[in-house]
Amino acid sequence: MKVSVWDTYLKRENGLIMHFDILVDNKLTDETKILDFGKNYLKNKSFKSEALTSKKCVFCHIENASELVIKEIKTKGYYIIEMENCN
Repeated sequence: MKVSVWDTYLKRENGLIMHFDILVDNKLTDETKILDFGKNYLKNKSFKSEALTSKKCVFCHIENASELVIKEIKTKGYYIIEMENCN
């Protein structure tokens, strides 16, 4: 499966910049749905961050997905890769 990678940067309430990627099936192009996936991910965080908008989450590239990523996308529609300051 090919996935689209959406690069996301948000400022946390403590000033740190949070960086994570939202991976979705590359056939999904509905930006509102992709942003909703990111908002859903953020609901489970123990800290607050600035609002997720299309200026903070942009399409980056397409890549081949691993089996783990494919399984998560088939189950919940997306996969998150936490890069920096996500915990």
